[in-house]
Amino acid sequence: MNTRISASFLLIAAVLSGCAQHKPAAVRSISSQPFGKTPEGESVDLYTLTNTQGASAAISNYGGVVVSLKVPDRNGAMGDVVLGFDKLDGYTRPGPHFGAIIGRYANRIAKGKFTLDGMEYTLAKNNGDNSLHGGIRGFDKQLWIAKEAPNRALELNYVSKDGEEGFPGNLAVTVTYTLTDNNELQIDYSATTDKTTVINLTNHSYFNLAGEGQGDVLSHQVTIYANRFTPVDPTLIPIGQLMSVAGTPFDFRQAHAIGERINAADEQLKFGKGYDHNFVLNTGGAALDIVARITEPKSGRIMDVLTTEPGLQFYTANTLKVTGKGGKVYGPHSAFCMETQHFPDSPNQPDFPSVVLKPGGRLKSTTVYRFSTNSRQ
Repeated sequence: MNTRISASFLLIAAVLSGCAQHKPAAVRSISSQPFGKTPEGESVDLYTLTNTQGASAAISNYGGVVVSLKVPDRNGAMGDVVLGFDKLDGYTRPGPHFGAIIGRYANRIAKGKFTLDGMEYTLAKNNGDNSLHGGIRGFDKQLWIAKEAPNRALELNYVSKDGEEGFPGNLAVTVTYTLTDNNELQIDYSATTDKTTVINLTNHSYFNLAGEGQGDVLSHQVTIYANRFTPVDPTLIPIGQLMSVAGTPFDFRQAHAIGERINAADEQLKFGKGYDHNFVLNTGGAALDIVARITEPKSGRIMDVLTTEPGLQFYTANTLKVTGKGGKVYGPHSAFCMETQHFPDSPNQPDFPSVVLKPGGRLKSTTVYRFSTNSRQ
C-alpha cells in the first residue's frame, strides 16, 4: 500500500476514534412544558423525565398523571406502554383515572361510610352504593405543587384539607416519581395528618406492554406472588375472607395468559366482568420486593412490580371504552392495572391491615415498575 495513503487512513481512524471517545455521555434530565388549563383556569404543566437509556416518563402536576411511559422493546424500539389522552381535558373529565395518583382512599369503601374513633364519616357514593377512589373529586382531580427533586426526580405535593370528600384531618401528601437508569419508574409516597384519618394511595396506570392502542392484553403472561385473594360481593366489596387461589382462575403463582381463564364459569369473575380483585401479597408489605411479573410475547417487554404494600389490585379494564391518544379507541381488555395498595374497604374490615394514620405518624410507601426485555421471539 502507498505509504501516503496508509498514513491518511491512520489519520482518519485516529480522528474517528477521538470523536467516539469525546462523544457526550447520555445524561438523566427533567424538562417541563405547558399542558393546558383546568376548568377553573389554573395552568398545568407536563414534566418529562428521561434516563440515560433514552426511556422517558411524562407526568402532569394535575392528578400526578403518568401521561406517557416510553420504554424499549427487545429490538430497542421505544414504545409508549400506558393508556391516556393527548390533552389535559381528557383527564379533567370523569373517566377511568388513567395514570393518576389515587387518594385519599384508593379502591372502594362500602356504602360510602366508615367509623373512626367512635365518629361516623360519610363519603360521596360514586360507584353504585359505594365510594370509589377518593370520591367525586379525589387526588386525581387536584392540582399538585411540583418541584425537581434530587436525581432529576419529580416531587409533587398536595394538602388535602380536613373534610375534603368527607375524610377527616388535614393531610399533607408527597409523591415522588423517579425514572432510574435501570428503566424503573419508582413512586415514593409520604403523608402526615393533624387528625386521625384513613389513607390508601396508589397509581392507576393502565399498561399495555405491546404499546398503548395496540389491541388487547389477553396474551400477556401474568405472574402474581400471592397465595390468597379477597373475594367480593356483587358490588365488588370484600366479604371479609382471605380465599386461597388454589384451584381457581386467580392462581397466578405460575405464569398464565390473562385471557386463558378470564371467561371461566366463576362467580368472582362474573362479579368483576373479568379480573378486578385484590391479591393478598405473600410479602405482606414487609419490605420492597417483587410481587408480580408481566411479559408480552411479541415485543419481548417485561414489567416487574415491586412494592412495600400488602395488596395488589389486578384489573383488566373489563368495561373500558374510550377514545385515547391519537384518536385510538381503547376497548375492553385493552390494558391491565397493577394497583399496589392496602385492601379495599379496610376502614370497615377490622381483620384487614390497618389504613389508619394518626398525628405524629407518617405513611411511607414505595412501588417500582421495572421494565426489561427478553430475547425470545
